Amino acid sequence: MIEKANKFLKKNILIDTHIDLPSRLLLNMEDISKITPSGDFDLARAKKGGLSGAFAAVYVPVSLEESGALEFAVKQIELMERIVGEHSDIAGFASDIISLKLNHKNNLFSFILALENGAPLSGKLENLYYFFDMGIRYLTLAHSRNNHICDSSYDDSEKWSGLSDFGIELIQEMNKIGMIIDVSHVSDKTFYDVLKYSKLPIAATHSSCRHFTPDWERNMSDEMIKDLAKNGGVIQINFGSDFLREDILNRSRNEKKELNEILQRYSIASGSIEAEEIRNEYRASNPKVFATISDVANHIDHVVNLVGIDYVGIGSDYDGLGDQLPEGLKDVSSYPNLIVELFNRGYSEEDMKKICSGNFIRVWKANEQARKINS
Repeated sequence: MIEKANKFLKKNILIDTHIDLPSRLLLNMEDISKITPSGDFDLARAKKGGLSGAFAAVYVPVSLEESGALEFAVKQIELMERIVGEHSDIAGFASDIISLKLNHKNNLFSFILALENGAPLSGKLENLYYFFDMGIRYLTLAHSRNNHICDSSYDDSEKWSGLSDFGIELIQEMNKIGMIIDVSHVSDKTFYDVLKYSKLPIAATHSSCRHFTPDWERNMSDEMIKDLAKNGGVIQINFGSDFLREDILNRSRNEKKELNEILQRYSIASGSIEAEEIRNEYRASNPKVFATISDVANHIDHVVNLVGIDYVGIGSDYDGLGDQLPEGLKDVSSYPNLIVELFNRGYSEEDMKKICSGNFIRVWKANEQARKINS
């Protein structure tokens, strides 16, 4: 069956809609033309895994909300431009669907740029146009805290009860220029505000199903998935073990709580060498539990059973999850293992084309066409 999976991936486009490569390389530059000592992605392993292209997420930390966000984002974009320039024989940018397909035809890996966290916009629509011109094709509205655009699913408080006034204006302008709206990380109220104001299909580029993690707002509820499908959007399943199983999520929460209590009890700074030693000792006596390929497939099955085959895809979050990737899906060489699992569950090649890229390309195309109409 692995031969069937590899043959399928050689013929068809596989897009992963969220890989945190730019910020990883900014912190630790490596030659991604060959297998790298660290990280989940490089072009050598991507080729082995049959990956045709990936949205390289330009991640901006919430600490830069007030200052420095734009510069931090631009630094990552310029880094990706340099990398692609150095490896133009094996990789290229794809700013539209045509270039994606041409790259695939010419055996070039496609990098598509995305912006994770709208902090660099700083409340100015001209910054939205600026980033679009630099190649950004989707915007994750927020990250781990509320920002000037909307509320985050991770924040304990509400700032806007959904979208801010600027956020509403931003959604409408994103529709006009054809930038895809990403609702991963946002609060439920923000999600419904986006559905209210967006006239185009949206995406959750690296989220999973709340059905399996009932009290975690970061994942999408069944009702949200149904409403996303009515919008014509798509949910791209995240590979994080915490995203996939409630028992693993609860273990992670307990670990964080217990470690914080230890550090507070002995007045140890969380970023200190001593704190890292305590974490290592704790984890040695409390081994991590990982999800499996079957768990990822369960999330795909769940979406298909809820709303059909046309609204699900793959958004692994490689390079952004640390040590919580499922067994059998530890890096970008591993996609064939998931393809085998889905074939074994009875998915047809036509189904697989939709999951691997067709569903997201449909959303992308709808946004592209809107830009052509409005330009």
